[in-house]
Amino acid sequence: MNILYLDCYAGISGDMTVAALLDLGVPLEHLQTELAKLQLPQGSCELSTSRTERQHIAALKFDVAVKDIHTHRHYAGIDAMIAESGLSGKVKETARKIFRRLAEAEALVHGVAIEEVHFHEVGAVDSIVDIVGTAICLEYLGVEAIYSGALPLGSGFVETAHGRLPVPAPATVELLKGLPVHGDCGPGERVTPTGAAIVAALASGFGKQPAMMLEKTGSGAGGKDFPDCPNILRAFLGTSVEKADHDDEVIVAQANIDDSTPETVGYAMERLFEEGALDVFFTSIQMKKNRPGVMLSFLCKPKQLQRLAGLLLTETSAIGLRYYRADRIILQRQSVELQTEFGAVHFKQVFDNSGAVMRSSPEYEDCRRIAREKNIPCQEVMMRLQRRGAAES
Repeated sequence: MNILYLDCYAGISGDMTVAALLDLGVPLEHLQTELAKLQLPQGSCELSTSRTERQHIAALKFDVAVKDIHTHRHYAGIDAMIAESGLSGKVKETARKIFRRLAEAEALVHGVAIEEVHFHEVGAVDSIVDIVGTAICLEYLGVEAIYSGALPLGSGFVETAHGRLPVPAPATVELLKGLPVHGDCGPGERVTPTGAAIVAALASGFGKQPAMMLEKTGSGAGGKDFPDCPNILRAFLGTSVEKADHDDEVIVAQANIDDSTPETVGYAMERLFEEGALDVFFTSIQMKKNRPGVMLSFLCKPKQLQRLAGLLLTETSAIGLRYYRADRIILQRQSVELQTEFGAVHFKQVFDNSGAVMRSSPEYEDCRRIAREKNIPCQEVMMRLQRRGAAES
């Protein structure tokens, strides 16, 4: 899989994104040819690139010289313009997704329906170029997944068509909700609404750079020089590194409990399984003051941690938990229905690395049902069905 990681240590804007993607190898001529399919007013803008430096680090600067007479554009008009253009379906989908997120944020900030949203600088030709241009470049580079680092908040004020606004701007704040941010930066607007919309709409993961076979890097320069860091967006393009033997990263979370009833922790186990925990188990432990206790552990995917941790802390008397990341090696498996002497029975099939069936085991609930229906010992049912499963291996 081709993946792109955006290193947003200095922030992100629309023009920085396009510049970084062009620096990865997208020809400017290709971008111009594709943008012409939008059918913007003839001569409404002129695109150019130049090599520059930010604190002695080389980067590409992308500029849009706007000659459009429009002072603002409505979201519906922008969306229709993209939908009716000659751009590819993938580019349309990506660009419209970004603008939709942007329009939703603007609608919330101004208290209007999304159909009533109109953009000033965001709807100007240069920002339309930035968003659609980003979609064009991503398709050219064959990017299949995007990841982003945490975004700096910045501080101070910025002049906009709505007047002087605090940084980050209100629409940017809405777009940043649910994304990792930090304040470890100096003053100034570090993330623009367009930059925030690109990340919010397209990034499928955040934090550290994922494991990848690095192929290219691109650097896009911002319009300002910041004293605390080079104002550059770095883009890393490569292919994902597949872990051997179906490795899988999980979270192991644990809480020590000595003042909950068995019924309480039993119910907590039920709820954790219902909410998607991969596994839940108890371990008998000895706690302080010689109290017998139980360690409740659960396994989950990283994105499930906060929700399941909250559930554990709500359903038990635990006042905290610890967790760590763990890699695991798992075999592929699937549930199939096989015809047996007892009729249709569900089996769990496990495959080796070549895709061959290693073993087929009957599901316990089916064995239990058959034993009751036929008045046969459950262990006999299981043994007879095991022979049927062995025939599939």
